[in-house]
Amino acid sequence: MSDDVVSTITKSKSRKHLFHFTRVRNLPAIAHLDQLLSSNQINPISTGDRRLKPEKVSYHEYSITLNAHLRIANSMIDAAITQEQFRACLDRHVFFWPTLRDCMNMMDTYARREPDEEFAVLEFDAYALLSEHYSTVKLSKYDSGSSPRFPTRCSYKKSLDMFLPLDEFKIVLNNLVPTKASEIREILIEGQVTSVSKYLQSVYVNKSEDVPESWRSLTQPQTDLSAR
Repeated sequence: MSDDVVSTITKSKSRKHLFHFTRVRNLPAIAHLDQLLSSNQINPISTGDRRLKPEKVSYHEYSITLNAHLRIANSMIDAAITQEQFRACLDRHVFFWPTLRDCMNMMDTYARREPDEEFAVLEFDAYALLSEHYSTVKLSKYDSGSSPRFPTRCSYKKSLDMFLPLDEFKIVLNNLVPTKASEIREILIEGQVTSVSKYLQSVYVNKSEDVPESWRSLTQPQTDLSAR
């Protein structure tokens, strides 16, 4: 059953990869730990309060910078949940995008806010990563961590119900969750992604020397992304 679900999601040629962006300064910690960790795993003290700016945290002798929370309009939050509860949920997950376009759109949002920061895009084998983390994967039909340009025109509200467990794909059918692979906008993995190097295929950066030695052979120029 799990193989069938993952195969369905990754069947399209344009859905063979998952993309994740991070700060270049975080690469040494990710490579050394061989893990991608949720914000909550790195800093469990977080209570859902909004991070208005990037936050540096010491973790296993490494400095890791957590992203600021983007603003979400109150009108976008379902009445059954608070902003704090929703942000706390986001902080318990590692985010991936099944299309490069959506990943780049989110990375560009942060790059505009922090023009002096260097970011990297990590490209993974979607089938292998999803199969190995099957029980902790959730799917989202919408961009969960920010507000659309015109929030009052949206037909949905943000709530925990928008995150569909992978084993419920094509079982739960409603307008809040994806019902086909092409509707999946984000893929979330709860807690952490382990054995990152096992699934990692490419690391896109502006300067190759920013890539840890163990990943140097996977380095690709970030300029190549615009041609894809």
